[in-house]
Parts: sequence; C-alpha cells; structure tokens
Amino acid sequence: MNKFQEIINQDKPVLVDFFAEWCGPCKMQAPILQDLKKNVGDTASIIKIDVDKNQAVAAQFGIRSVPTLMIFKNGEVKWKQSGVFQADELEKLIRQNS
Repeated sequence: MNKFQEIINQDKPVLVDFFAEWCGPCKMQAPILQDLKKNVGDTASIIKIDVDKNQAVAAQFGIRSVPTLMIFKNGEVKWKQSGVFQADELEKLIRQNS
C-alpha cells in the first residue's frame, strides 16, 4: 500500500490498470498498454494492479469492475474509467494531465 502511494504521488502522470487474471477484456488491454508505454516513454508511468491480490487498494478507489483505468498525478485522481481503451485515447489523456 505504501509503495502504491509512493508511485501515484509522482509529479508525472501515472496510469493505473486495475485488472484481474480471469478477465477477458483485461487480457485485451494488456498489449495496448505495452504499445502505449513505447509511445509515452518516461513522460508517464504505467502500472498494473491485480484487484484479487490487492483488494485494499481496489476498495480504496471504489473499483467495481475490471478493467478500470485511472490516471493519477501528485497523488490526485485526474481521470477514471472502466473498459478497454485504445493507446491513442490513453496517450491523449496522459498528455492532457502532464
């Protein structure tokens, strides 16, 4: 939990993918996030949180469905949405919150 707080408190955008191993759409989102990481490089962090293994974090942020993506900056929630998103949409959102 402390490590998570440390990560989301960065002064660059942090995209968090709340996912589950059993979730089909989450499996579709994974390669999209890999492509996104290539496009944004070091301008943003991208992390994945398994909701089954990190139930306290998922509960803290009200995660009710997976995948849910959130963008944090300086520990503040800038954007939150459930569903699968394309890399160009996410890149635009990250740049808006840089």
